[in-house]
Amino acid sequence: MNPGTTRRTVLATAAALGAAVALPVSLSAGTAHAAVGDAAALRGRWHTLLTGGPGLDLADARIAAAVARIGRAAATAAKGLDPAATDGLFPDLTSTTLSNHVTTSFKRLATIATAWAVPGTPQYGDTALRDLLLGGIDWMLAHRYGPGHTRFDNDWDWEIGSALALNDATVLLYDTLGAERLTRITTAVRHYTPDPNLWRADRQIATGANRVWISTVVAVNAVLLDDGDALARVRDALSDVEGSGANSVLAFNDAGAAAQGTGEGFYSDGSFLQHYKHPYTGGYGKELLNNLSRLLNLLAGTAWTVTDPDLDNVRVWVDEGFDPLLARGDVLASVCGREIARPSKQGHASAQTVIEAVLRLIPGFPGETAERFTALVKQWIAEDTYRDFLAVTDLASLVAARQVIASPVPARGPLVAHKQHPRMDKAAHHRPSFALGISAYSTRIYNYESIQNENLHGWHLSDGMVLLHTDDLGHYSEDYWPTVDPARLPGTTVIAGRPANAAGQRTTSTADWTGGTALPGTTLGAYGMELRAYGSSLRGLKSWFCLDDVIACVGSGITADAGTAETVVENRKLRDPAAALLVNGAAAPTGAGWSAQLDRVSWLHVAGTGGYVFPQPVTLRGLREDRTATWREINLKYGTDTPVTRPYLTLWQDHGTAPADAGYFWLQAPAASAERTRLWSVAPPVRLVARSTAVHAVRRCADGLLAANFWAAGSAQELKADGPASVLVRPDGKAVTVSLSDPTQLRSTVSVELAVRGLTVTSADPGVRAAPVRDGIRITADTAGRYGATLNLTLKRS
Repeated sequence: MNPGTTRRTVLATAAALGAAVALPVSLSAGTAHAAVGDAAALRGRWHTLLTGGPGLDLADARIAAAVARIGRAAATAAKGLDPAATDGLFPDLTSTTLSNHVTTSFKRLATIATAWAVPGTPQYGDTALRDLLLGGIDWMLAHRYGPGHTRFDNDWDWEIGSALALNDATVLLYDTLGAERLTRITTAVRHYTPDPNLWRADRQIATGANRVWISTVVAVNAVLLDDGDALARVRDALSDVEGSGANSVLAFNDAGAAAQGTGEGFYSDGSFLQHYKHPYTGGYGKELLNNLSRLLNLLAGTAWTVTDPDLDNVRVWVDEGFDPLLARGDVLASVCGREIARPSKQGHASAQTVIEAVLRLIPGFPGETAERFTALVKQWIAEDTYRDFLAVTDLASLVAARQVIASPVPARGPLVAHKQHPRMDKAAHHRPSFALGISAYSTRIYNYESIQNENLHGWHLSDGMVLLHTDDLGHYSEDYWPTVDPARLPGTTVIAGRPANAAGQRTTSTADWTGGTALPGTTLGAYGMELRAYGSSLRGLKSWFCLDDVIACVGSGITADAGTAETVVENRKLRDPAAALLVNGAAAPTGAGWSAQLDRVSWLHVAGTGGYVFPQPVTLRGLREDRTATWREINLKYGTDTPVTRPYLTLWQDHGTAPADAGYFWLQAPAASAERTRLWSVAPPVRLVARSTAVHAVRRCADGLLAANFWAAGSAQELKADGPASVLVRPDGKAVTVSLSDPTQLRSTVSVELAVRGLTVTSADPGVRAAPVRDGIRITADTAGRYGATLNLTLKRS
């Protein structure tokens, strides 16, 4: 590679080499990449990723709109830019104690440089702007970033955030920099991020998303330096460089967690953890996928192409990890960590990153996978009618997306599935008209993340939070997280009251029982958690039996030494502030400020949300309120002080002060009409079989399906278990399917007995066996090392 190449040469080389040098995302599936071995070609690839590449049709309305967005973003970013200033390059970014001021300064420079490099923007090729950008880089190197400066605050900003942005600006301005300035830039980046296998002064090995971020920094810096050895280290850093399985980004972390000691990365069940025990698919996970897709594009067809066979695992990341956690353009908040407290991450922004990453992956996975990813992307883009992906994405992704949309591969269609992620204590239930996410935690998983003064009200995010996604696609956007009552999140069982801000807090539970069973190929699942609340004596057992369009919610053993315990039936930000609430068919008042005790409730219906059936009538509390808050209340780092107000309807069951063995039971019918809800209150589709501290069980009336969560050894009609287990028994004609798991993830075997005679085995998963007993059949499953996964057995009646 030859570093002495101008920007004009980069573009000329790109044009000459065509698709091989252009961002591979724009290639059709199966296209081979030509070998590329010089710096100009690789810079051309990165330049194309940032600008969309040469030859954009500016007469195309979509392209023109994207170019205009780039110009507007640059105009905003350039406000106040002053290389002659003494306190800061930008007047609002002058801190020498907050490291994000350094990263944000570099991001603004990269945003301006992008507009300067994209034909059609008002800033394109402007010499005065070029000089301003060069002066800005010089100011940052002289006053904030490089070997002569001591880092402060968050290491991420120095080693990753600032370096990524500075690298991008350098590629965009390459032919104007000069050798001396280029040396200062690359030296500064290498000072903080010298090698993909090392991180921080203590030489800690970076893992998960951090490792891919760092690899991306080193790779682009290596291209700028014409350093093939560094690119080789980047390629190897994505794999198992030490032979232990502990450091590979691409390998599943199932076995690596024990050796690595952090548990960070993807698991074969689709789970993703970062910061040791935090579910983070929608945060660090999406950034890992995003940056990996960029790296794969940069290195494809070169001497540094990633050939690790574990690269094939990325298919599972997408299919089992991301797809079940997307709900019509929104990512389930339970896997987004502290990012839910950032105003910039609402409005389906996280899903945009996922879509862009999968678009880049399509050319690298030809054949059936490319078609499946194409079908996924088409579906994801089409079903998000809240946020038009084509109107917000970058130029390169816009070009690729339109190629995908124009392809003959049909969209996948709405996801209809029940998916559990045992390695991160989360479940998702998808039906054609709704999606529902359940958030729990255990001894294995933290309850929430609150660091860097972010997510200050995250106390109950894993106390059984149930987030319902309907056709109100903006429900969890438009200021939901600062305005929702954080002490009454839907589905949770809590002690009433508002704890102190949660800064720096995180904890695991002292309970092992969290998880469930999912019947393969259906939308049938049993899920549950033993709740041992953080910061109080509250204890309880909570189950959700997801049976197609009905979720049976069961609670027992709700006990506390002090305080008033509540279980929240619903807490909805209302699309229509006057949305009707029917209580046993009668309309409740619609004005803000309404509050009432609702006695002998057998059914409720919330317009635009769905129905709730209480087969055993209960007393509930109802509240309508306009809630006003600021983002700064939940995020001191990125929040603003501007007040926002949103209307809410909250419904909850009060278990009383210092309750002993309280409980609940209701059927949630998302998206159901008022009439269907009324009919189900007369003839419930699911009935309660058991609700004790030993077992929760329900039966579906239509086919006799039995779903049970055993907290200890016990029985539920014809089903008996020898200890903790989650079990589904589904009759279907002469066939009976039994699915079971060990939600504690501690048992070596689980044994259940089914008191039904004349059953014989037709198929069984490995490790599952059956033997006749006096009254029926005993099923024993080897659950050691299964980490809560479901095991299945099919029987037939004689």
